[in-house]
Amino acid sequence: MITLYHCEAARSCRPLWMMEEMGLPYELKMLPFPPRVFAKEYLAINPLGTIPFMIDGETRMTESSGICHYLGIKYGPTPLMIGPEDPAYGAFLNWMYFSDATLTFPQTLVLRYSQHEPEQRNNKVVGDYAKWFLGRLRAVEAATANADTLCAGRFTAADIAIGFALRLAETTGLAKDFGPNVAAYWARLQQRDGFRRAVAAEQKAGIEQNVAARVRA
Repeated sequence: MITLYHCEAARSCRPLWMMEEMGLPYELKMLPFPPRVFAKEYLAINPLGTIPFMIDGETRMTESSGICHYLGIKYGPTPLMIGPEDPAYGAFLNWMYFSDATLTFPQTLVLRYSQHEPEQRNNKVVGDYAKWFLGRLRAVEAATANADTLCAGRFTAADIAIGFALRLAETTGLAKDFGPNVAAYWARLQQRDGFRRAVAAEQKAGIEQNVAARVRA
């Protein structure tokens, strides 16, 4: 069985959502955020101390969008994936990488320097990287102007990957600045049964494992 180490509303939301969309069985292990501070024993499992950490047999993975890609290929076929024979393949891969490198990275700095390390609070870092995120979000605003999803005319893993970045924006306090297309797109994503099951699963596991919910901005 797949084991996923997860923090509420963290990057590990991507593979959790992916597994729910695919109907895969898994074990969810909840950790307080950030685990490198509040669950130091986790370092013996994942020396990076980061979330997610997925175990699937002999496979160990730490990159959330990569895990989604892995799950889609290994446990497919699934309409969540787009293959190289599809004209949308390049766009699909671009969104998968864009989701973390471009949309999640700046938000981690906003989160760190506004909430999690008060002794190192830096309003300039927060302001600069908030602008970075919102500037790059224009790509999603444009892509969803006349389409319900990002590519191939259907919901895919790319929407899961980008969707998490939008969920994170609620934690960082940046969701209030979404453009109208992004706001409507994010609202649609939250209506998916797979997303709702993923959120319900993390809430249930958090209660059962006595892990407090993450504080919101």
